[in-house]
Amino acid sequence: MATSHSSNTALPPFNPVRRSLVDLLGREYVEGVCAARAYLTGGDADALIESATTPVDFFPEAFRHRLVNLLPSVGTVCCAETSATAEGATSSQFRANSKRNAAPLSGLGYLRVGEDGRLYFCLKSEHYHTPLGHAFPGYALMDRARRLGIPNATHNNTRGHVTRLVEERLACAASGVEWRNAAARAALLASDNPAALNRVLNLDTGSLAAEAALKMALGRFYAPQPDGPTPKYAGRTPVLLVIGDDDGGLKANYHGTTVLTQVMRGMWPDMGDALERSGAFLVRAVRRNRIEDLEAAFDTYERAPYKIAGLFHELVLMNYAALGLSDAFVQRMYALAAEHDAPTVVDEIQTGVWSSDVFLFREYRVKPTIVVVGKGFPGGEYAASRVIFGPGVDTLPQFGALVTNGQEELASLAYLVTLEWIQANADAIRSLGDYYRARLDNLAAKHPTLIESIEGRRHLAGIFFNDIEPAHAFVRTLQQGGLDISVQAYKSDCTPCALTKLPLIAGAEAIDLVIARMHEALKAT
Repeated sequence: MATSHSSNTALPPFNPVRRSLVDLLGREYVEGVCAARAYLTGGDADALIESATTPVDFFPEAFRHRLVNLLPSVGTVCCAETSATAEGATSSQFRANSKRNAAPLSGLGYLRVGEDGRLYFCLKSEHYHTPLGHAFPGYALMDRARRLGIPNATHNNTRGHVTRLVEERLACAASGVEWRNAAARAALLASDNPAALNRVLNLDTGSLAAEAALKMALGRFYAPQPDGPTPKYAGRTPVLLVIGDDDGGLKANYHGTTVLTQVMRGMWPDMGDALERSGAFLVRAVRRNRIEDLEAAFDTYERAPYKIAGLFHELVLMNYAALGLSDAFVQRMYALAAEHDAPTVVDEIQTGVWSSDVFLFREYRVKPTIVVVGKGFPGGEYAASRVIFGPGVDTLPQFGALVTNGQEELASLAYLVTLEWIQANADAIRSLGDYYRARLDNLAAKHPTLIESIEGRRHLAGIFFNDIEPAHAFVRTLQQGGLDISVQAYKSDCTPCALTKLPLIAGAEAIDLVIARMHEALKAT
């Protein structure tokens, strides 16, 4: 059971957030929506406007208290097992790794009831795409928007108001501009500074967003279409730098599942070798936090016939045991990139919204050329990713990164709801993340023979074990107790690590329960 700690009283509470559709989308637009809906259906426009002006409590106290009251029951059977469910027809690998017992019947906040009838705690935020948990009350605004008749299906040429609004708000958040400041917002959006982060592409998944960033980088070497202008570095061989594993290999980075981004992480090795032999495309790894690797790469590849096409990186490598990049390493990487006209591509698919600054790169005080986001922003409600960039790499033709579903209005509304709550609760998010990390560090100090170190950043934490068997035993015990956690042990060159990604709505009570359960599991290991 969770234990209380006096330090909890110093943690700032979550700020209440109550917003209506008019608050988020503007009165003139909403009145236009209601008038159009009333005309199409013959309904009452005034009744529609009343619904649009009634605020929703994004995270009401009753909701939070219900979650806290359920915490002691995590791991217990709360309803009958649901056994007569579909077998499915997936691939052999997905079938082999499926855990049907934990598949969700229902979810509330950071809790989920599995098909086995047990109550689970979502310690990995459902693999990183539900930062606000299940059934977050703020997302009820999407139901209202649907009832008002705001169409979800649009296209690139008919991007709706909500999607255009998200574009503006993301550009402001990435640039550190207060979006409510109309003059500052207008100046940012009108800027022709090549480095301004004032343009957004709307896509479906993180993989497509990362691939679009790759297209922008390669577009400075190869023309996307035969009738296009000659690229700036035509004739040079593009070299992509990625964050490598501790042995200098490619396996540590992860930027999606399209073919070339998989080549970047060492998959399709024969294809990668063929591309390199042809001079079409090279990938080189720099070891995490090794400044000497960065400098050697620039010394080698910033000369003909080569040219560094871009530096792709995460800031916390959640697919490589939550290892993070140091401030000094990141600062040097960006300085070298600026000196040599090499685009920086920060992949915030997993870290975006888990920072109190919305984007983790802002905590490093750097300005990337391209920002890739997804997963957490739509809160698990939709698949919706974005690429934020500036005029300097705005070279793709209309069909260069075209997707039909990327402009969905309700998915964009989910972005707005998530942004609104996170920006209103920046202090609580930062303080709770620091509290979680402090408690993990204390846990490691109590079990030095088992735990080697704690890695990551705030909510994004990895528990490094001295040996693989204790790591597996620890995770098995927690899983049996209803905590959704896994051990990353499939990369032989990486110390075994138990990965966690605490939902942002988890307060001190939830953190205390997680730590108490971890402590008991370590004592039993």
